[in-house]
Amino acid sequence: MSKKILALVSEPVSADALRSAIGPDAAADAEVLVVAPALNSRKRFFLADPDPAIERADAVQEETVERLDEGGIDAAGDTGESDPLLALQDALTTFEADEVVLFTHSGGEQNWLEEGVVDEAQGRFDVPVRHLTVE
Repeated sequence: MSKKILALVSEPVSADALRSAIGPDAAADAEVLVVAPALNSRKRFFLADPDPAIERADAVQEETVERLDEGGIDAAGDTGESDPLLALQDALTTFEADEVVLFTHSGGEQNWLEEGVVDEAQGRFDVPVRHLTVE
């Protein structure tokens, strides 16, 4: 039986990154939903200009789905709300994930909305939440 994985990404992620998060055997027959929140810069957020963030999120999830497909992982993608936790919550209402994998970026590459999202997600959702920091 395949495992349903919800992957939250803010930058394109490779099939190898997903395998390292959930294991090669689980990834081989996983059904993956990639969600890229429309993360905005603080300036654009306060100027209420979501279009660039939505366009970027679309590109991120499309590239991630393409990379996963090329790596032999069955994946579909969607763009989520600007708040990563709300994006997760929305996705979980229609995609019954067995596990959530949060991909964040190290140090200065991290978006301001990613701060604290891992701990919050682990406390809020009823599915296991894994976290992988990517370069």
